[in-house]
Amino acid sequence: MRYFHLYLHFIRFSFSKAFQFRLDFFFRIFMDVIYYAINILFFKVLFLHANTIGPWNDSQVTVFICGYLLMDSIYMTVFSNNLWWFPYYINKGDLDYYLVRPVSSLFFLTLRDFAANSFVNFLMAVGLFIWSLTHLDSPIVAWKLVLYILCLINGAVLYSAFYLFSVLPVFWTKSPRGLAELYWKTAHMAERPDHIYKGWIRRILRSVFPMAILASFPARLFLGEFDWIIFGNIVAVTFGTCLTLYFIWKRALMNYTSASS
Repeated sequence: MRYFHLYLHFIRFSFSKAFQFRLDFFFRIFMDVIYYAINILFFKVLFLHANTIGPWNDSQVTVFICGYLLMDSIYMTVFSNNLWWFPYYINKGDLDYYLVRPVSSLFFLTLRDFAANSFVNFLMAVGLFIWSLTHLDSPIVAWKLVLYILCLINGAVLYSAFYLFSVLPVFWTKSPRGLAELYWKTAHMAERPDHIYKGWIRRILRSVFPMAILASFPARLFLGEFDWIIFGNIVAVTFGTCLTLYFIWKRALMNYTSASS
């Protein structure tokens, strides 16, 4: 409960700060509206020339892409701002401020800044997701829909964890962004159904660099028959990622050079 009340304070402060810079607030909303429109229109154009993408038809792919946008909006609202500043805290020694707090440093660093403008876009993403479900040409199973939403939330957490993996090398390299640039380039693969990838690329996206876990696998569980292998893959990657991140975080703090050193 202490952490819950602390997070509510984070949210109130973030909204108060956001409305002090209204131009930036509305401009970021506008940018995300354009991003959502481009992603949906991209697949609509594809379906002018094809009937299916893998086993999915137009309505099923629309559910997938709106599910991805919902997952992305959760990440942008809850985690994005915090992770963006993470390398600067390390390189400038400002991480000291977070390490001396009587709460988990990882909790404080990853959740302190709630993106109020992205929360508005999250509400739009929820609307798009509901719209896609109303156009689905197959019956909706309630428990599979609940599981789909939970898996998308899990995907947002994994997306932030994967990005954090790309930033943690800053503890050792002292570079401005770590491997973040490489991560951003490859993370775009999550925006497409994993059906379009073949061979070794598809295997990498399921295991070594599991971008398919974020949105494609949850959509598979919802749109097709429930597959225990896919579900087990999601659970295994989630637990493995959390444990690995915790271990690397502890090792990274041992290598941290504070401002007072």
